[in-house]
Amino acid sequence: MKKPPAKNVLGQPLQPCSIDPMTGWFRDGCCNTDQNDRGSHTVCAEMSAEFLAFSKARGNDLSTPRPEMGFPGLKPGDKWCLCASRWGEARDAGSAPKLVLASTHMAALRYASIEQLMEHALDMN
Repeated sequence: MKKPPAKNVLGQPLQPCSIDPMTGWFRDGCCNTDQNDRGSHTVCAEMSAEFLAFSKARGNDLSTPRPEMGFPGLKPGDKWCLCASRWGEARDAGSAPKLVLASTHMAALRYASIEQLMEHALDMN
């Protein structure tokens, strides 16, 4: 039996987040998740210098390339599937990056309200 398509926080089909760089728990370009994704990599965020510095200070250096792991390192403007809890930490600290609601998995709603997500949305025009 085929699994139904994933939904975003707006209740619509989940849209891709980024294929360059390739992101996602499954490295499929989407912020899909499953029971093995303990970090809930479900928030499609656009990296900013401020957030990259925040994440590095919290012990998760997303800007340094790790070729041995196939990780190019992120720069401002790149989109990436972030852990929902890390996005929430950044929000609480005033360093949350902007996000794409159409590409943010509905599982992110376990960590933030739709109103909190909408406050930081790039696609709410």
